[in-house]
Amino acid sequence: MKPIIGVILAALALAACAETPGGTFTPVPVGAPPPPPPPYAPPSNPDAFRDADFAWSTGAGDGKIVGVMSFKSDAAAHYTCQAVLLAPETPWSRARMRMLYLSTTSADIPSDDVKSRTSSEHAAQYGRYVRQAPCDATGHFAFSGLPDGAWYVITVATPVGGGVRMAVMRRVETHGETVRVVLR
Repeated sequence: MKPIIGVILAALALAACAETPGGTFTPVPVGAPPPPPPPYAPPSNPDAFRDADFAWSTGAGDGKIVGVMSFKSDAAAHYTCQAVLLAPETPWSRARMRMLYLSTTSADIPSDDVKSRTSSEHAAQYGRYVRQAPCDATGHFAFSGLPDGAWYVITVATPVGGGVRMAVMRRVETHGETVRVVLR
């Protein structure tokens, strides 16, 4: 009878142990609550480029952005644009806007300043998610078929007759409707 009691006690002792990640056994008191989860650890670099963050922007939707570039300077020069870029907002692109334009909502600064802060790191990856539309002779542009989300509308305003070229950026959101934007 004593050997059976010994086997039962050994089995109970093993049942009261839990395996830890290191592969060792730690006794767990009977009726004790489970241990708390490990503390939240944010990603090592929340602003890292991740294709998964951009995936939403590749889908189709009912959103449209219709706009006009009507930038004017104090010198009252007339400005034109060649093309408008549309970049999806992600943690990485938001950090990029903050670095390039010193804002995540709107900016109009000399394009040479933006160029001086531009890094080519991830340029090819980022370029896969950026849409482009032409500006017509009156500065109008349009994007359609956009999924819901936040976007950065970007262009370079070029003064007619020479002068300082200006990089113009605005953040807009689409929610299945037409959004009108004026780049000034």
